[in-house]
Amino acid sequence: MHETTVVERELELRLVLSPERSVEVPARLTYRTADPYAVHIAFHVGSEHPVHWTFARELLVEGVFRPCGQGDVRIWPSKTDGRSVVLMALTSPDGDALLEAPSAQVSAWLERSLRVVPPGTEAERLGLDDALAALLSAEA
Repeated sequence: MHETTVVERELELRLVLSPERSVEVPARLTYRTADPYAVHIAFHVGSEHPVHWTFARELLVEGVFRPCGQGDVRIWPSKTDGRSVVLMALTSPDGDALLEAPSAQVSAWLERSLRVVPPGTEAERLGLDDALAALLSAEA
């Protein structure tokens, strides 16, 4: 079994309330090798407990460069006041949020996660092949 590695980054996101108004939101990006296909974002929006979102790492990797996603999570690159940002539109039964994250910080964190588990090797981290082999040998 693989040892779990966690890649985390604290950063300030901006919650976009309208074209003229946004508020800073402290957030934490987390990637765990035990859950190799997913990225986790927790952000504090003034409530007692942080809001947690989980979605495909591949979606965030692609969204840094080009618009992607549909439905609950859509991500695309943009510029705000001359800065490169990544916009994340999140939709849930509790409401919608448009979050803006600094591209450089998100990209640096993603690069760290991609060094820990390169794209295409995620299944190896899950040990599915080992579990399947053990299951099949037990039946023999």
